[in-house]
Amino acid sequence: MKLLRNFDILDNLKENYGNKVVLGRRDATGKWREYTVEEYCEHANAIASALLEMGVQKGDKVATIMQNRPEWNFLDMGITMAGGIHVPVYPTLSPTEYKYILNHSDAKFIFIGVEQIYRRVEPAIPDLVLNPQIFTIDPIEGRRSFAEFLETGRANLEKWAPTIQKIKEETSPEDISTLIYTSGTTGNPKGVLLRHKSMVINAATVASLHTHTSKDVILSFLPLSHVYERVCNYMYQILGSSIYYATSLASIAKDLKDIHSTGFCAVPRVLETMFNKLQAAGKDLKGIKKRIYKWAFRIAQVYDNENQSWFYKKKYDLADKLVYSKWRENLGGMPMIIVSGGSSIQEKIIRTFTAAKLQIYEGYGLTETSPVISVNNPRKRELHPGTVGPILPGVEFKLADDGEILTKGDCLMVGYYKDDAATKAVVDEEGWFHTGDIGMLVDGYLKITDRKKEIFKLSTGKYIAPQVLENRLKESSFIEQAMVIGENEKIAAALIVPDFDTLHFWCAKHKVHYVDNEELVHNPDVIKRVQREVSKLNETLPEHEQIRQFRLVADSWTTQTGELSQTLKLRRSVLYKKYDAICREIYQYDKKEKNEE
Repeated sequence: MKLLRNFDILDNLKENYGNKVVLGRRDATGKWREYTVEEYCEHANAIASALLEMGVQKGDKVATIMQNRPEWNFLDMGITMAGGIHVPVYPTLSPTEYKYILNHSDAKFIFIGVEQIYRRVEPAIPDLVLNPQIFTIDPIEGRRSFAEFLETGRANLEKWAPTIQKIKEETSPEDISTLIYTSGTTGNPKGVLLRHKSMVINAATVASLHTHTSKDVILSFLPLSHVYERVCNYMYQILGSSIYYATSLASIAKDLKDIHSTGFCAVPRVLETMFNKLQAAGKDLKGIKKRIYKWAFRIAQVYDNENQSWFYKKKYDLADKLVYSKWRENLGGMPMIIVSGGSSIQEKIIRTFTAAKLQIYEGYGLTETSPVISVNNPRKRELHPGTVGPILPGVEFKLADDGEILTKGDCLMVGYYKDDAATKAVVDEEGWFHTGDIGMLVDGYLKITDRKKEIFKLSTGKYIAPQVLENRLKESSFIEQAMVIGENEKIAAALIVPDFDTLHFWCAKHKVHYVDNEELVHNPDVIKRVQREVSKLNETLPEHEQIRQFRLVADSWTTQTGELSQTLKLRRSVLYKKYDAICREIYQYDKKEKNEE
């Protein structure tokens, strides 16, 4: 069957894969609770029935705020089967962000996972203009439960079944299926409107490049509220693979081993952590075992799928028997296909994992493009470190004169919700979406070379809008200028120029002695005082945006000395060059480089 609406994926499962297990998650006892295709369909229909019974209308927004779990999928399908629009929201935001997103999206129903998440959202609830109906998956005193909601749906299913079928028949692939909020430079997130066909076509196309089948078992741990994991989730369902949701990031290795996983999606930071653990394991060995381990690491870091001499193959086979096979045993014993996105990943990690038959394939995309624009092809065993693969079939692509990546086609968003100006700023009159990323094609493979926009990603895949954070920092009377850094690193940090007038006054009041500003920025009492300002800001930010480290600098940033443009914007390349030593110290580059030798 042709897949063009998101619930077509559910019908495809029912038609082609019998009543196999498709979803799983550990219960409170630690055992895996598995759901079959039949149970998946039953839950989705019950949800659609309950929403209709409670008055949902076509186009109404239904928000979900939860960690990865089968119920997320049940709701995703059930919402659209009732004609609604799914608004998935991160479970780690601040109350202010929840208030903005839930009001801006016009959410009429909200489904929240566990009590810990509910307590995050709770402060925003009194300020929700539409007074949405709220249900919690796990029971919480004083709140309507998901179990109660399902019972309402089941009790009224016979009544609403014909309506559900009619809605499905009348739903066009062009209809909006989801509203996903993504970070913007203005401080408030933007709501990306995506059609049914956008994500489904994208997922089906990526599925055609995979070798996974209905026999494969996938572990999922990246948030389903992000378009990347969501479309991977669709892709695995299209292939009929079984998807199990990890208990937490800390449980990934154990979960992979328990289910004998054959694949997962990741961001570089997860793979970096796994790589570092493999390296650390070798350091604990002694004698001949340690020498063999280090030798196998060297063999892996020059691995190439295509160009292998006879002598290399012999060495590789031995290294696989002695070392790589042991790595696989600790992760369930199976060869895997790993999709990596979010930001660039080190070549040595790609080659090392792929040598161990844990094949890494990088891809590239954005929420606005549903998301995949390009990806390396597992079916062809493409190993091209430093690239994000060839352009995905069906995606229209071109490079602007300045190298900016432009795209359009079925996978492109309809626009930003309630923000025509922002939409027009990124989609030109010919319909081309301007990604803000600079790239080039190398033998048909896309290579990302720079960022036209200032937003960057941490190695965890989370976005950072530096200008927003810089402006927030400068709200403090102690801070004159700031530059937020951390692209492709685990944490955000900042370079800060203090407001010396304020600081001098504070020093006089607290009897802090100094010779000049250079000495002042290294004074422990001064650093502690500025830390209070940074900590105050961090309390209002999501965890990934918090400034984990900072360094004070004594220089003034001016147009005359080159740190500022004529419009008083930061010249980031100048500042990075000027403070290279400080950046290295913050992120311990020298230490990393020494360890990699």
